[in-house]
Amino acid sequence: MPGATTRRPAVTIADVALAAGVSRATVSRVMNGRSTVDPAISARVQEAAIELNYRPSNVARSLSLGRTTTVALVVPDLRNPVFQQILRGVSSAAGQDGYRVLVADSAEDPGAEAQLAREARARCDALILVSPRMPDAALDALLPDVAPVVVVNREVARNAPSLVVDYADAMVQVVEHLVQHGHRRIAYLAGPPASVSDVARRRGLADCCATHPDLEIVEVPTGSDIAAGHDAAPAVLASRVTAAVAFNDLVSFGLLAALNEAGVAVPADISVCGFDDIELARYATPGLTTVAVPQEDLGRHAWRELHTVIDNATGAAESTRFGVRLEVRASTGPVPPTAVKAPAPTPTTVADTADAAPAVDTQVPTWTLENGVPVLRRPADRVALSRYESGETMPTIHSPRPYLHPVHTLDGVPLTEAGPVDHRHHYGVSIAVPDVNGTSYWGGRTYVTDVGPTLLPNHGRQTSTGTTVDPKAPNVLHDTVAWTDQHGAPVLQERRRIGARLLDDAWVLEWRSTLHAEHGPLEVRSPATNGRPGAGYGGVFWRLPLTPVTRVLSAAGEGQDAAHGSTSPWVAFVQVHRDARGDERTTTTLLTQSTPARPWFLRSEEYPGACPALAWDTPLHIPAGGTVETGVVAAMLDRALDADEAAALAARLH
Repeated sequence: MPGATTRRPAVTIADVALAAGVSRATVSRVMNGRSTVDPAISARVQEAAIELNYRPSNVARSLSLGRTTTVALVVPDLRNPVFQQILRGVSSAAGQDGYRVLVADSAEDPGAEAQLAREARARCDALILVSPRMPDAALDALLPDVAPVVVVNREVARNAPSLVVDYADAMVQVVEHLVQHGHRRIAYLAGPPASVSDVARRRGLADCCATHPDLEIVEVPTGSDIAAGHDAAPAVLASRVTAAVAFNDLVSFGLLAALNEAGVAVPADISVCGFDDIELARYATPGLTTVAVPQEDLGRHAWRELHTVIDNATGAAESTRFGVRLEVRASTGPVPPTAVKAPAPTPTTVADTADAAPAVDTQVPTWTLENGVPVLRRPADRVALSRYESGETMPTIHSPRPYLHPVHTLDGVPLTEAGPVDHRHHYGVSIAVPDVNGTSYWGGRTYVTDVGPTLLPNHGRQTSTGTTVDPKAPNVLHDTVAWTDQHGAPVLQERRRIGARLLDDAWVLEWRSTLHAEHGPLEVRSPATNGRPGAGYGGVFWRLPLTPVTRVLSAAGEGQDAAHGSTSPWVAFVQVHRDARGDERTTTTLLTQSTPARPWFLRSEEYPGACPALAWDTPLHIPAGGTVETGVVAAMLDRALDADEAAALAARLH
């Protein structure tokens, strides 16, 4: 019949035996990898199989060996990236040994878990139970029925090896991190009631409360997915906590989204921590502080344990414990200002004392090390005036650098922002320069002539190499900062001096830096020098928080347009802040610059921030061995100044 095809019969084991001149049993032994066959005969069988294009039957092979070379993995919720990564570890390790992995999802139903496990085991050689939710008695009864079996994220007394993560210690690491930042009232967004790892987290919380009697934990029943975290936000905000620890990263994502929708800043208003460090955690907005669990390692180790049990069912059933590490990112920070005010000097007006000597409070701010971080405070302050962060954990794309954040008024109102949504590479008060010999110390995109803002692999790093405080002048922090390019090569050396003093009802911050071209000549540029008019930013940049009201004052007039590009000796940001409770506070941040005066780069409409520009519209050249001085002197007040008061105060700052 035209067009008809005749199906070629499949090659059988008998065909291979006939071609090789051996029995079918010998072919079977060769195909199953048995070592009892003479090597010469084995080679003859394999050649015949190749020539005939013989494909062994997996079903027949399984019947012959008594094995399916498959194992089953039972998880509570395969949507959770943690379980996906454990599966990935199991699959990659099992594949190397010729095994495949089948997956069963119990959908967080403890009642259906045991039956699902038995059905999966009936189709496979062995079983891996991941984070089983069933009660202890049910699990103990199940394990003998489904052996060989390994249990992950659940410690069992007998019958099976188990791999457990030290979640109690993980919780202690998280809470200690928050306590170090001043948090004492913390919400715990609890996981599923049947989760044993949730019980372990609670043990860690109990240990922390025993260590810190003033610590208060507010439990918010939540769940394990993004929607649960989103739904928990109203309860978290109503609890008046300053930090929240979520059962896992997915819950944290939901909480972060809801807080963003409610206009609550993280971490300025509340800090947020997660658990697991899933792949998306570092890309959250802001980057999520979380506990890194070795997810793929758990999967690989689970397979190694199971493979051993498959080959030797009499092997000892042991428990293996895995440690964790805390990944600190941008979602956590110091405790936000409270309604309790620190004692402050008796207010006097600038106008009344314009010709008088500065009335300095005896409680001089001093720098001290707190958990390895330089912190500026007065003895009576509950909230530190500022912290000097190393910037070591900043993403490379942000041009890592030491910075001050948060900077507070005497009454504890924050006047800086770090990692804001509008510009993630803005960090409090820092020296940020977009172009030094082609390397970016600003972060983000670089302005390229005739192209525009472009993301380039040119982000350098500023590294603190030695912070010191003179015991005779503890109000001044000295630092030596090494600037290196994107390849780690040295570019320049900086000597930095950050001092503080009190003045009437304000406190004054003095940042002075000397940039030394000790590694060769320097050319400092900006987007403006590269063809973008008005974008002459780069220098000691002060990034303020977004507030409902921001007014700009300067000697050149009121508003952004008057101050931007001017060489006014001072600029002032008068801001009205509104906290999560709706309370309003007014502050003034007065910035002055050292001589010679440089043009101000200033923004107040898109975001509030300013710096005296090192390269406003022409490049700044520093010869080899030469230096350049830059800096700002700032006064922070818990009230509004008008232009005359600001000018009078600015005259007294130098």
